[in-house]
Amino acid sequence: MSNDTPSERARQQIDANLKRVFREQEQAELPDRLKDLLAQLKASEPSEQDGKS
Repeated sequence: MSNDTPSERARQQIDANLKRVFREQEQAELPDRLKDLLAQLKASEPSEQDGKS
């Protein structure tokens, strides 16, 4: 017996669409403003090379 009820098909379609959207967002480039903020954060962190071999 198949689980292809209308609600199951709708759930599968929603699932596929959400996965597609999140995959696209994951591959999108970060906005320049966010890159700048990340660079500032990284520059303000103490060096991790101190005390490591």
